[in-house]
Amino acid sequence: MKRLACFGVLISAAFVLSACGDDGSSASVYDVSSSSGNDKFTSASSANLSDTTKITYTLKRFKGPLTNPHKGFTVPTEAAWTFDPGFEYGPHGSLNNKAWDLVTYGSGYQQWDKLNPAKGKYDWSGLEELLDALTEHGMGYALRVFPYSPSFIRDNDTPEENYDWTPKFVYEEGAKKITAKYKDNGANAAVPVWDDSVYLHYAKEFATALAAKYDGDPRIEYIDVRSFGEWGEWHVSNLEGSHMPSVEIQKDMLKHYASVFKKSLLVLPSDGYGDVYSYALSLGITKRDDCLIGIPGTADSLVRAYEANMPTVAENCGGYAIMLNYTDVIPGGYLKWTPERWVDAITTAHLTYYVLDQDFDDCGYRFYNDNKALADSMTKVLGYNFTVELAELLTVSGAKDTTSTLNITVKNTGVAPCFFDLYMVAEFADSAGTAIAQLGKTIHIPKATFKDGATKEFSFSGPAKAGAFVAISLYESEEAYKGGKNPTVRFDNDGIMENKKLLLKN
Repeated sequence: MKRLACFGVLISAAFVLSACGDDGSSASVYDVSSSSGNDKFTSASSANLSDTTKITYTLKRFKGPLTNPHKGFTVPTEAAWTFDPGFEYGPHGSLNNKAWDLVTYGSGYQQWDKLNPAKGKYDWSGLEELLDALTEHGMGYALRVFPYSPSFIRDNDTPEENYDWTPKFVYEEGAKKITAKYKDNGANAAVPVWDDSVYLHYAKEFATALAAKYDGDPRIEYIDVRSFGEWGEWHVSNLEGSHMPSVEIQKDMLKHYASVFKKSLLVLPSDGYGDVYSYALSLGITKRDDCLIGIPGTADSLVRAYEANMPTVAENCGGYAIMLNYTDVIPGGYLKWTPERWVDAITTAHLTYYVLDQDFDDCGYRFYNDNKALADSMTKVLGYNFTVELAELLTVSGAKDTTSTLNITVKNTGVAPCFFDLYMVAEFADSAGTAIAQLGKTIHIPKATFKDGATKEFSFSGPAKAGAFVAISLYESEEAYKGGKNPTVRFDNDGIMENKKLLLKN
């Protein structure tokens, strides 16, 4: 299997971006060609060294798991009842399931016919209840809307509405369906004709309505394009007699989604390959794969999305308990779960989003009990992870004023870039991390520019505050900082305060 280096320096040339205010305060960012953190900073003053004092801070990595937004692990969260104390495996359940400490977003499926019960009618109430529950727990949601789920086909007498989740009105409007054989148990099943013009029309109409409701909604992490096939995975491998639509029709559906979703991240499901995969990337649609660990080389399929500067998404071939029983027989079987294969899947695919365990029954409970230390450590590898490696405060006393300059070196020690805008702030603060005054200007780090393995130097300069501590913070928007909100992104260092600011002190 071809492996890519997950860490390393990606920047070979230095450049400077500066912003200076009328009061002489400034903020700068430098890319450096070494990850050692020993490069010298340029002083903000040409004053004599006898007028300068320097504090060099001792920095250590944060102990324990570290979760951050727009990356990380998920477990199935199908409805708001997940958070009911009566659900023993939930975050408030009787088993005290600590796997939830690692979960940054919920994931699961919704049924098309439930969200779109009649022509031109939509019912978002159940989804809204779930989104609100997740928000209360500091989590986003990865949305998948299924048109079909063969998992519920028991026999020839299974009611169609149990597994065919295409709304009834679509058929009433003239969409065709066929009878196929479900290979799992030999039962006959009704299946939509995936390239039927009426079906395609209403699938696009639903996408338009979904975008009107949720495009750019901060509660949504990403949305899978699930228009075709079993579980919307763009395959019909278990339905003998059913056929996927042509590549051109698949591309046309992706084009429609990209045209109506202008803000939210879109994801191509597992079996969108070849020209369809290439076309998705050209539209800014990233890729997921749901067969990691179990099938050799699967993680490599996601590298194309990573190289296109997009976050990658993955699940495994099955739940943790099931994968432990795999026999390592290939072909015809699946590789069993091992810690080494789990780490390899994360690093090879440069994963930003990954399921901790997709077992609905215990929400990662057994997995986390068996692999706590490893899982905790991988919260700092999955996606981005910002570690302050060096911090120095220079205070220069001049004839008219006293100026402080904070120089810090930060490395992204994760396996992927940060795929959203960041705003770095330095402040003078008290011992509790409460801000006294901003030091220098806010630094904007555009999304996907702080690469994995890269090291950057940042400098903040402004009037000194005698006796104050210094805190640094990462925000998702400058407006959040100006509005007095706490930061949302944490550095991987000791000294993180309750408000998520990193207080520098020795």
